[in-house]
Amino acid sequence: MSRYPLKDKHVILTGASEGIGREFAIETAKRGARVSLAARSSDRLEEVAQVISLAGGTAAIFPTDVADESACAKLVENAVAALGEVDVLVTNAGLGSGTQGDGLVDLAVIHRLMTVNFFGAVATAAAAIPSLQKTRGLIVPVSSLQGLLSLPKSSAYAASKHAMQGYFSSLRLDLAPYGVGVLVVSPGAVATNIHREQVTRYKGMTMAKVQKRAMSARTCAKLMCDAIEARKRDLVMTRGGRIAVRLKPFFPDAVDGLVMRATRRFYS
Repeated sequence: MSRYPLKDKHVILTGASEGIGREFAIETAKRGARVSLAARSSDRLEEVAQVISLAGGTAAIFPTDVADESACAKLVENAVAALGEVDVLVTNAGLGSGTQGDGLVDLAVIHRLMTVNFFGAVATAAAAIPSLQKTRGLIVPVSSLQGLLSLPKSSAYAASKHAMQGYFSSLRLDLAPYGVGVLVVSPGAVATNIHREQVTRYKGMTMAKVQKRAMSARTCAKLMCDAIEARKRDLVMTRGGRIAVRLKPFFPDAVDGLVMRATRRFYS
């Protein structure tokens, strides 16, 4: 029996218009949750909401750019007014990018990624905490395996995800006395458009190959829902990722080498 079943829960989800977010929204609604969908594209949100509605679920849409702190607060305010207090907040909105191909760091890219991936998640969580305290709910920041292990040509993205890991792991301790949990999700390679920028850096790699080699967004969404219902604190999705994370403190150079080789194989 699930420890924290999603049935009748109100879930707020950012980044809901495509990829992991879209599949998670549909899977969550299948399990009986009421879903508040947020992303920049109102047209795509409408499409996801329609899929949920046709399947008998409940969804409301809130076009939101999480780079705007006030928009994050407005999202939570409107979602609570529409569907009730928040039980689960999933901060999935994010951008993917690496350093420039020649290895130089683009400060504008780093700033943009930190604004969306890190501060967007933090601002949305801050707005939702008062409601989550009432429901003794759960915050689910969608980080990445790159928040635990760094990949080549991806320093800006890795920095934003490392920041998420540190912030929400600490926030977990602060919220524990109020009964609010934190589940940090760290997917490995998932077949979404986030890989498009990396594909251009590796000769011979295509999005079609990514689709074959990476975990599907649907599988990722189901694993996330299972972890929420089990009310876990961390979810690292791949076996290889879990092993590397455990070994890194003891064999950092060896793990770096393994990660480099695995990245080259994946994008070859």
